[in-house]
Amino acid sequence: MFTIENYQNVSKPIKALFNWSSGKDSALTLYKILQNPEYKIEYLLTSVNQKFQRISMHGVRVELLEAQAESIGLPLKIMQVPEMPTMEVYEKVMTETLTELKNEGITHSVFGDIFLEDLRKYRETQLARINFEGVFPIWKIPTSELIREFIQLGFKTIVVCVNERYLDKSFVGRIIDSDFIKDLPENVDVCGENGEFHTFTFDGPIFSRPIVFEIGEIVYRKYERPKNEESSDTACDTSATDAFDFGFWYCDLIPK
Repeated sequence: MFTIENYQNVSKPIKALFNWSSGKDSALTLYKILQNPEYKIEYLLTSVNQKFQRISMHGVRVELLEAQAESIGLPLKIMQVPEMPTMEVYEKVMTETLTELKNEGITHSVFGDIFLEDLRKYRETQLARINFEGVFPIWKIPTSELIREFIQLGFKTIVVCVNERYLDKSFVGRIIDSDFIKDLPENVDVCGENGEFHTFTFDGPIFSRPIVFEIGEIVYRKYERPKNEESSDTACDTSATDAFDFGFWYCDLIPK
């Protein structure tokens, strides 16, 4: 039987960190990389909103993130970032974090990206500057296959954020299952790879026990265009001309 303990006993694997968002793509990617004896995951790395102490974009409380890491059995490294950091600020924090981890012999960074070419190119360019390499275990696998595998493996995930450009309030707070997939509009990717929605994974084969929570308030939030920075200069995806015309619905999850 495959366990974290057996995995960590593999001789001389490549030391890597895992970019953990707390959502379904991260969970499935971690499941796959943990079965690859070439790599040893040393840390889960997550960016957190410094002001609100919630996972960037997902809006999930740090307490639940910590519960995930504990259940998975891997150390958690939190990267504190401002709410709407400029690219300069984001890259500075990331470089400092990776440089610190590099001193521990870590050379690779694992991502759950699927098909966004520009994003992968950006990541690889930034990593190369400090002699890191990117690893993309689920790259180019059709998202319909990934979500089917995710559900069949027994993972459970809840939608914690939706972009109202693509989905309405009724989708936030829902568990992803076959009914959820059927209800998605045709222009929405089933894995939300274009930023349509974000999730929190609370059970599945990588967890020693489920993450327990209750559903709290559902809130609407709209981000304001930066006053002193060009929107294209922010670390959030604001490249579309109408990026600030739409808001987000968030479902608060309360630890139990």
